[in-house]
Formats: sequence, C-alpha cells, structure tokens
Amino acid sequence: MNAQELKRQFLEYTEIEKGRAVKTVENYEHYLDVFFSQMKIEVVGDITEDKIREFRLWLNRQPGTGTATMKRRTQNYYLIALRAFLKYLRKRGIEGLNPERIELAKLPERQIDIMTNQELERLLAAPTEALKTEEDPDKRRKYLRDKAILELLFSTGLRVAELCALNSDIDLSRDDLSVRGKGEKVRVVFLSPTAKASVTEYIKSRKDMEEALFVDGRPTRPHRITPRDIQRHIKTYAAKAGITSKVTPHTMRHAFATDLLSNGADLRSVQALLGHASINTTQIYTHITDSHLREVHKRFHSRKG
Repeated sequence: MNAQELKRQFLEYTEIEKGRAVKTVENYEHYLDVFFSQMKIEVVGDITEDKIREFRLWLNRQPGTGTATMKRRTQNYYLIALRAFLKYLRKRGIEGLNPERIELAKLPERQIDIMTNQELERLLAAPTEALKTEEDPDKRRKYLRDKAILELLFSTGLRVAELCALNSDIDLSRDDLSVRGKGEKVRVVFLSPTAKASVTEYIKSRKDMEEALFVDGRPTRPHRITPRDIQRHIKTYAAKAGITSKVTPHTMRHAFATDLLSNGADLRSVQALLGHASINTTQIYTHITDSHLREVHKRFHSRKG
C-alpha cells in the first residue's frame, strides 16, 4: 500500500483520535518525510530492518546544531515517529515491520539545571527590587508582570507555553487553575497566596484590552507574551540576581518539582502536578533529593553502629 497515503491517514489519526497537539503532528510529518525521502520509501514493504539500520547510520553522521553530529536525543525523535507509524499500521492490520524491532539510542542520564534556595529567593525578589526605585508607570507595570510570571511559574510548575496561553479572565477567587497542556490534556495546578496576590496586582495595573493574561511590547501595541519573551526577561533578572548558572523558564519548573520532592511529596503526585504522561520523566528529579534520602537512611536504618 502507498506509504504516503498511509502517512497522511496516520497523521490525521494522531491529531484526531490520539488528540496530539498540532505541533507534535507537524514534527511527526517532518521526521517521516525525511525517512521516506532518504530511504526512498514508496510502499510499506520498503520499511525493513536494513533500511532502519541504514537510516540510523545516516542520522548519526548528520551535523547537529552547535555540535559536530546530531544529538542522540534528536535522532530518537525520528525513530519515535517511525515506531508510532508502524504501531498505527499494526493496529489497522496492515502487514509491516514490527515496531518493537526499532530500538532507541541509549542516552546519557539527563542533567537538569537547578538553583540553590538562596538563588531562587534572589530571582523571585529581583522585580520587587526594581520596583522600589522605578516611578515610570509603564516600567512599573512590566516589573509587576515579571513578578507575577516568576511567582506563577514557581507556584504551579507550568510549562512556559502553558503560561503564555493563559487569559486575563482567570478566576483568582479560587486557589486552583485548569490548564491545557501537552497532548491537549487538562490538569489542575494550584496558586500560592503570593502568586495570587502578584497576579492580582499586575491585572489591576493593566490599561489595555488584550485577552492574554501576560502581554509584552509597547504600551500602545501590546501582544500576548511569547516563550522567547519570558526567556529573555528571566535571563535578565538572573543576571541582576547574581546567578551565574543558566536560568530559563524550565528552570523554574525544575525548582517547583524539586521543592515538592525535597519537602516529602510523593513522585506520583509530582507527576500529576507537572502533567507528565510517564512517571519515568518525573524520576529525573529524584537525584535532587539524595540529601533527604540520606537523612532517612540515617534515621531509620537498623544498623546504626
């Protein structure tokens, strides 16, 4: 059967039945297009183990972004898309290569950027410090916005895209908030009193009629803030706070997760709050709590001598 037609049907299935985000579907299409083109795939029967091996070798020799060769994590994205396509064919009863025959490249243990508690406190305080000496109303409004963004990121563990998608009609009389995350999945996150107060103060300072909760740009031409905007602002505050390590919006998500785990939260709860589909993703944070585990061992292990 024609591989291109089946690919089209697979992408529609992925978006409609599986409920994947449009961006995910677009990425799958790109990865499959590269494979089909490079390996000259015309029919499903052309997808063989030899073709997969040849494609993996080709991927491994491609230049990466800022690296000599393509990163293994990036190579795996192509293989994950191909495996999903083959699983779809099997689901439809179309004969083809067993998707389990495609093994992903082994990755080194993922390292995450973390801040010390002192660095986190300095970062959260940076917009407040700037407000103390600022009199210009427009600049004060930006500092109030940035304070609200930082507090909200740390209070909820939101992904930066989820935060950018929020609208100003959120109900701040409640302590919880429903957000639509990856794969269009809805989850509930919770607002700390500090986050609620910061968002409330920022909304009161707004003069525009934009529906977005957070806006950027000129006061006369505001637009919904973008992940790139937030990344740029956080980088500026990190420098002002004297933090030399890399700080991104995702660093705040790491801080949220490690704070919960360090204070005794269980992994399943943290998984739910972060919106991780697999608990394996959440487990990258567990090494952060080694000091907590060491203390547990010291207190409860029977052999104390």
